[in-house]
Parts: sequence; structure tokens; C-alpha cells
Amino acid sequence: MNRQQKINIAAKTIAMAGLLTLGGCMVGPDFKQPESGLPQTWQDQYSKRLMNEGQVANKWWEQFHDPVLSQLINQVSTSNLDLKMAAERLSQSKAIFQGVASERLPSVDGGVSYNRGRSSQKGFADIAGLDGKSNFNVWDTGIDSTWEVDLWGRVKRAVEAADAKVTVAESDRQAVYLSLMAETASHYIRLRGIQELLEVTQQNLDTANKAVNLTQIKFEQGVATDLDVSEASALQASIQARIPSLEQQASETMNALSLLTAQPPSSLNKALTHRSKIPSLGSTIAMGVPSELAQRRPDIRRAEAQLHAATASIGIAKANFYPSITLSGSMGFQANQLSDLGSWSTHRFAFGPSVNIPIFEGGRLKAMLKLSEGQQKEAALAYQKTVLSAWHEVDDAVLGLENKQKRERHLEEAVAQSRKALASAQSQYKQGTSDYLNVLSVQNSLLANESDLATSKASKSLAAVRLYKALGGGWKDS
Repeated sequence: MNRQQKINIAAKTIAMAGLLTLGGCMVGPDFKQPESGLPQTWQDQYSKRLMNEGQVANKWWEQFHDPVLSQLINQVSTSNLDLKMAAERLSQSKAIFQGVASERLPSVDGGVSYNRGRSSQKGFADIAGLDGKSNFNVWDTGIDSTWEVDLWGRVKRAVEAADAKVTVAESDRQAVYLSLMAETASHYIRLRGIQELLEVTQQNLDTANKAVNLTQIKFEQGVATDLDVSEASALQASIQARIPSLEQQASETMNALSLLTAQPPSSLNKALTHRSKIPSLGSTIAMGVPSELAQRRPDIRRAEAQLHAATASIGIAKANFYPSITLSGSMGFQANQLSDLGSWSTHRFAFGPSVNIPIFEGGRLKAMLKLSEGQQKEAALAYQKTVLSAWHEVDDAVLGLENKQKRERHLEEAVAQSRKALASAQSQYKQGTSDYLNVLSVQNSLLANESDLATSKASKSLAAVRLYKALGGGWKDS
């Protein structure tokens, strides 16, 4: 057999393997995108009051029109450690995919070896033909290759499953991103709410200080009693007692934002101590259509990818029931002298297939197939639950935001009336037509209403953040 004939044999072997691969079938079910079961439109009871049909804003935090908030979120998106860890997990998943995908191609290894030895004079293996009477050299160089013929689609299903798991890791990273954006916005809104409470408390403290001075003067004039002075002083001390707690809350919230931006404690105090108004949105929010939830929400896309991977795993389990064919070959040179290595007379080669047929596995293959089918059914149920939970979250968030808006309107009216009542009570007290108990009661009512209003404003904005998170906004920018 001459050199050209040997090359032709190798070429025919590779061609035959290629035809076998092309003619092979993919066992197991093909993945089909599941029906989400979401409605075509949002419920009528809140569709006109709160939302419009525009697209959900990707950078939804910009709808608050607060440059400090936008700057904080930019810092978090580039510096947050949780987000960086999620990105590393995504890179690891891609590396696993590349490793699995490499099984579609032949494995080729090259090497060079040298051995010096002597055969046994009494043994059977005398590769040098010297009867074990002298030492010999063996120089060897060549290339070895193996390739599994993917007749039943086992490798393709494995690649399909690995690719779906990359989508899982990508969805996890997007979920971390969305969660961090919502957490940053929530902490910032709480901080501005606390600062407004501090301002309200300080204003009421100023009023209480004036009341103490006025009551002391009236007491010295014999118009007020010890009781009036004590009540005014008690209110003053009660208002002062609120300030340290609020300052502590503000400090802890700024530290929470520092942690999100991967900075040491108190790093953001200088930038955030200056009071700013509580971020607020307009009266309506663009919510898109329900069917878009399956594309925007990272948890839904993750559940779908998990289902995809589980479906592909059934094909892998079924392919294990069939014979596997592996083509292997090697070619190279072997000689006793280095000077002869590379000449045609020292060449060697070997080509041939190997077939592995599962005959008895003790039920292992059936058990693995049953396990894969069970995991696929569980993944399908998990997808349904994830979609349903997302729908509930949106509905709860919409109704929550609407109720917060109603509460804020009522509190604004309550504050306006309390301020009028306080002005009237103070005027009557100065004129001596009313005692200080009436002033004390009205001022307590005003402080409570103003505090509730500040808290309500923050709660309304927090409800808007919750709605954007439920809608899955912002993931395209991750």
C-alpha cells in the first residue's frame, strides 16, 4: 500500500463519519417556548387612572428627574461588588459552554517522546529484535485524534443545555442589576424622606421654642400658670427627642448607599447631607402590555431558560441508550535513531472506529431518563409559578401606588387645615381667650400630619420604584 492509498483511506474514513453525523437524528423532545398565560391588556380598573400604554422606560430612575439619584445609580452599575460577582458567574457559565461546545469537534494532540531501554531475554516483547542483549533507543513523534460521531444528537443536546444555562446566568446578572437599581433608588428616596422629616421636626421645634418663651413671659406677667410652662417645655423636649433618631436613620441610609457603591462608610455624607426634595413621578406611568413581562422580567427569562435546559437534558438521557461511535486515528514517525526520524520508512499510522454499546446498566439509564423527565416537568411548573407571581406583583404594585397617591392628597389637606388651626389657636392664646392646652393639642396634630405627609411622599415614590421593579424595567441597560 503506497502513501497515496493510505491518504485516500483516511479521507474516506473522515468523509464517512461526516455523512453519519449529518444523517444522524436528534433524540428527545425539541424545546418550544411556553405560553405565558398573561392577558393581552392590563385590568380596566386601573388602566386609565394610573398607567398609559407607552413602553416601560429602561432607565426608569431618570423619570424622577433627580441628577443625584442618576449619578448614584451610575456609580452602582460600575462599582457594585454583587454586580461584579454576577458578571464573573456569567463568564464562568460561558466558559462551561465553550468546553461543552468543543465536543462537536475532533480532539487532536501532538507529542514527541524518547525512551532508552532493554527488552527481557526471557520475555515475549522484544520490540528492538536484540534478544535483550543490548540497550536500544526509541524516538517517537506524531499526532493523535479522536472524535465522537454524534449520531443521536447527544453532543448537540449537551450544547443546547449549556447554552440555556448561559441564559440562566445572564438572567441572574440582569436580576441583580434590576434589584440593585431598585435598592439604590429606594435608599435614596428614604434618605430624602428622613431629611424632610428632620426639617419638619426642626420647624416644629422652632415653633415650640417660641411657645416656651411666650409662655414664660405670660407666666412672669401672671397670665399663664406653671402648668402652661411645663406643658410647653414638655412639647419642646418631645420634639427634640425625635431628632437624634432621625439623624441616626439618615446616617445609616447614607452608609447603605456607600456600600452599594463599594465605598467606605460616610464616603457619601458630604454629597448627600445637603437636603433635596423627595423624588417624585408624574401622575401616570408607562406600563407597556402584559406580554412584554416575559421579555423584561429576568426571573421569567431565567425560568424559561431552566425549562429549555431541562428539556435538552431529556435528549441527552435518551441518547445514552444508543450505541456511541468514536473515530480515532494517529500518524507519526518512530525510529531507533534520531537521524532516521522523519523518513518515510519510519512512518506509522492507525485509523479506526470504536463502538460502545450499552448492554446492561442495572436500570441506571432508565433512572436517569426518568429523573430528566421529572426535572423538566418541575421546570415547567416553576415557569408557570414565576409568571403568575410576576403578574401578582404588578397588580399589587399598581394598587399600592394608587392608594399612596390617595393618602398623600388627604394628608396635604390635613396639613393645610392643621396650619390654619394652629395659627388660630396661637392667636386666641395670645388674646387670653383660650388656654395653652388647646395650642398644645393643635401643634401636636400639625406635627403628626406634617410627619405623615413627608413619610407618605417617600412611600409614594417607593411604591413607584416597586412598580418599575415588578415591570422588569431597566434590564436592557445592564
